Amino acid sequence: MKQDRPTASNADLKKRDLFSIFLSIIEKGGNALPHPATLFAFFAVFIIVLSWVGYMLGWSAKHPATLEEITVVNLLSKENIHRMFLEAVRNYTGFAPLGIVMVSLLGIGIAESSGLISAAVRLLVQRAPSRMLTFVLVLAGVLSNTASDLGYVLIIPMAGVIFHAVGRNPVAGMAAAFAGVSGGFSANLFIGTIDPLLAGLSTESAMIIDENYKVLPTANYYFMAVSAILVSVLVTWVTHRIVEPRLGTYEGHVPMESLAPLAVKEKKGLFWALILFIGWVLFIALTTIPEYAFFRGADGSLLHSPLLEGFITLLFLMAGSLGFVYGRITGKFKNDADLIKGMTESFKTLASFLVLVFFAAQFVAFFKWSHLGLVFAIKGAAFLHDINIGLVPLIVLFVILSAFLNLFMGSASAKWAILGPVFIPMFMLMGYSPELSQAVFRVGDSVTNIISPMMSFFALIIVYFEKYDNKSGLGTLIATMMPYSLILFVFWTALLIVWALLDIPLGPGSPIHYLGQP
Repeated sequence: MKQDRPTASNADLKKRDLFSIFLSIIEKGGNALPHPATLFAFFAVFIIVLSWVGYMLGWSAKHPATLEEITVVNLLSKENIHRMFLEAVRNYTGFAPLGIVMVSLLGIGIAESSGLISAAVRLLVQRAPSRMLTFVLVLAGVLSNTASDLGYVLIIPMAGVIFHAVGRNPVAGMAAAFAGVSGGFSANLFIGTIDPLLAGLSTESAMIIDENYKVLPTANYYFMAVSAILVSVLVTWVTHRIVEPRLGTYEGHVPMESLAPLAVKEKKGLFWALILFIGWVLFIALTTIPEYAFFRGADGSLLHSPLLEGFITLLFLMAGSLGFVYGRITGKFKNDADLIKGMTESFKTLASFLVLVFFAAQFVAFFKWSHLGLVFAIKGAAFLHDINIGLVPLIVLFVILSAFLNLFMGSASAKWAILGPVFIPMFMLMGYSPELSQAVFRVGDSVTNIISPMMSFFALIIVYFEKYDNKSGLGTLIATMMPYSLILFVFWTALLIVWALLDIPLGPGSPIHYLGQP
């Protein structure tokens, strides 16, 4: 009988280096902890107690942008205990990943039950160069950030299926895709929705020194475009050299996807699904690209298009329609009941996720209510400001600070709203541009996404891992992703330092140096 986890031979054990042993310790220690749902419940209780301690000790900090005094809120007060009872359901149903995953799975369920995804995977595996498979999946994950949360709900589980189909460990495939989607969050070959958001906050911070300064959404484009390739290369290397050898051959309970040649009906179904997909692409282009197109944002912006900001709804419609067409042509869908059955079947995989999310949502809400994350962030920023060091050490320490705070605060915009008013003026007074400080923040804010329980989709990734390895847990996920985080931190930071020292513009009209300092 096959085991759920591959076991290493004695020869393999002798070859393991100290780093592999370190990761094994993390994995075993993490998995020895209670179930992730129970763990999030413990975290929530811990935050409640810590908020009381912080309140009693008078922990506070002054917000650098609003100058408001931020104090730790006591969650054990009568008012906040009432709030926990009153808002528990709202915390759960309002938890961002929950609705995103459920809506996207409706469409993906149709596509999967029709056989479309299976046929597409078989075609991809049979045609794609095997040496480029990992790189292509990782790059697709990096680029998926342009389309909202597409990478989390589609590319990561798809990577597991594809790796499994070619006889590679599916957990390694999902880890690589996760590193691309989340570890490479800020890197992209295109301008995404995060760019104008951070640029607006950076502009407000820059005006503290120069009231006429404006940071553009393209401020970091050159650097982030190069970073997209760097991240894809690094993640591919880590997957091949560290993660896959450590995980070994998959011997779990999930059967391998069949790679049988496509039947005539399947080829016909894929052809018409492709025609429909091209139709969707034309529809999106025609309704967003023209200046006064129907799906332009209220301000006329393409980046704020309802199709981009509401991409999960678009994903549901696209995946559902493609699956329906494929299923009708191949005979899989004979009536509407078959269609509904496909959506129903996809929801069965959500059971453990729905349980876990309830506790994760309460933990995130309590942490936000307590203001502990705000106080920690402001204090950390103030420390770096006070030590007043040179550019290279400042870049390194600012990346470390951003990466560390990312373990406690999930929202990039919330952290930048705190750190920007401190670091942008600091960089400007040293003669360095707001665009540079924003780029430094983005590197640090990305590299620990993949090991941060505060990352919104962290619970979902645990569920993905459990599909192929029912003994996996928080320790498995963190130990698997730790090498990616460390390698990205070292080499991405090094790229930024070299970029700054060579005085290469970070984007169009975005120099390294600030030339208008008083």
